[in-house]
Amino acid sequence: MSGTSKTLILFRNNHLANSHTLAVYEANGGYRAAAKAFGMTPAEIIDDVKKSGLRGRGGAAFPAGLKWSFIPKNDPRPKYLVCNADEGEPGTCKDRDIIRYNPHQLIEGMSIAAFAVGAEQGYIYIRGEFVREAEVLVKAVKEAYAAGHLGDNIQGKGIRFHLAVHRGAGAYVCGEETGLIESLEGKKGQPRLKPPFPANIGLYDCPTVVNNVETLAAVPLIIENGGAWYASLGVDKSAGTKIFCVSGHVNKPGNYEVELGIPLKVLLEEYAGGVRGGWGNLKGVIPGGSSTPVLTPDICETVTMDYDAITKAGSMLGSGAVIVMDKSVCIVRAIARLSRFYRHESCGQCTPCREGTGWLAKLMDRMEAGKGSMEDIDLLTDVARNIQGKTICALGDAAAMPVAGAIKAFREEFVYHVQHGRCMVG
Repeated sequence: MSGTSKTLILFRNNHLANSHTLAVYEANGGYRAAAKAFGMTPAEIIDDVKKSGLRGRGGAAFPAGLKWSFIPKNDPRPKYLVCNADEGEPGTCKDRDIIRYNPHQLIEGMSIAAFAVGAEQGYIYIRGEFVREAEVLVKAVKEAYAAGHLGDNIQGKGIRFHLAVHRGAGAYVCGEETGLIESLEGKKGQPRLKPPFPANIGLYDCPTVVNNVETLAAVPLIIENGGAWYASLGVDKSAGTKIFCVSGHVNKPGNYEVELGIPLKVLLEEYAGGVRGGWGNLKGVIPGGSSTPVLTPDICETVTMDYDAITKAGSMLGSGAVIVMDKSVCIVRAIARLSRFYRHESCGQCTPCREGTGWLAKLMDRMEAGKGSMEDIDLLTDVARNIQGKTICALGDAAAMPVAGAIKAFREEFVYHVQHGRCMVG
């Protein structure tokens, strides 16, 4: 794979004027994949998505085709398809751009996925703060209904699929699929115990597939060009393209769609315009959203942006939010701010998370204020260890991993705060 690959799947129409409209989408091949899919069997569609190697782009990276195959085939209950557009991970801003510039590709992907799993009703659960994006999406859904791409007899094929847009209320925990389902049902957005999984007991206690915006929007191109084509992009076990949301201390922050496996340094230098002040001014990179451990410059020099490589490097690819920090950043201050976020967003259902996120935030604030002790550094590690892996959903892990990772990678900054009562920088 070329490190500077320009393969575009999700952003291929973004340069076009009025790319969000049905007319522009259809003029550029839109809904052609759906027509092809409706001539296939559901099993053939699922098999093609499996062959593509498409993994969930919301952060969990679970194989999409495998998830679809879990829906029971002969179950008399209604089946539902839910799109997770509740993009709340700090540093992540890709799904809103797909919705803003290419909403019909998401709708087409959902119609194909719904046909594959036997769902006749779908929902797009969109983050409440995305007011403009929700307006674009609602208009696109109306256009799709009027053109016969949604409804009781899609494209005259006798296929039924209805789609509704539901706005959330700003709860980070509703990005977790079962918390989202609870909220969609009108309940308090708290994650459910699993098992049972949504494929068996999901929305309204019926079989349900929940996929991220980026995942579903990739489906039309997979069906149109074949699963083998998509699998040829990227690298082994990390097929296809990924949108990386590059923010922080780079000269050209933005969303960049590239093939998975691109070197992080190439992404930052050749796409995002380079680190502010030059590569030598780099202090660290959070590679997959605020919940993932920070990478040090020596790792950033050689690591590639794929699931296995980032995991081997001690972090996670997550949602693909690449947060770049130069040497002006105090790591302790940055992690303290993240800890306050996770304390605020904890739903309070699990004791380790409810109490632990509070402890992490208090200890980090004390450390950042120069009032911490050497014992506090070890206590932070201990609190993080007692949260991680002990909660119903991954929010506890999301709060614990940045703290533990920062102490491991930048322990000297924590020690400096204790010894000098202030930041090492500035």
